[in-house]
Amino acid sequence: MSNESNRGEFVDKTVQIKRCAAVVKGGRRFSFAAMVVVGDGKGRVGWGYGKANEVPPAVEKGQKQATRTLVTVPLVNDTIPHAVRAKFGSADVLLMPAGGGTGIIAGAAVRSVCEAAGIKNIITKSMGTSNQITVVKAAIKALKQLRTTADTERLRGVTLS
Repeated sequence: MSNESNRGEFVDKTVQIKRCAAVVKGGRRFSFAAMVVVGDGKGRVGWGYGKANEVPPAVEKGQKQATRTLVTVPLVNDTIPHAVRAKFGSADVLLMPAGGGTGIIAGAAVRSVCEAAGIKNIITKSMGTSNQITVVKAAIKALKQLRTTADTERLRGVTLS
């Protein structure tokens, strides 16, 4: 259930919409929660979770939160520089670089994160829970761990010539 929209420079993907019901005196009162992934397609991606009484305001709140939580992902030839694995709760995500023409081999949650980040060739495996919210958080945690040689040299304080 991944809806996509373009807002200026960002690509928004709605990963999940949940309906919650609160039982009150007159019956049930429904509210909605939306998980949204936002990216610029050039190496920046973030996630947001919005809740409201209607679906559109919940998605807007999620988009607003996602733009505040953007992280930068190093890309090498439309893929990631190296294999990486991360856990968030019981979600365990493995991301592996792939050659050109492979495409995005991933489930719905990880696919939306990769597409928003601008990754075009990647192989992924999601283990543990199938909860899309924790899988998205684990995928973004894995992308945060990525490093390139320029990053490691900069962190060590060595200048490249």
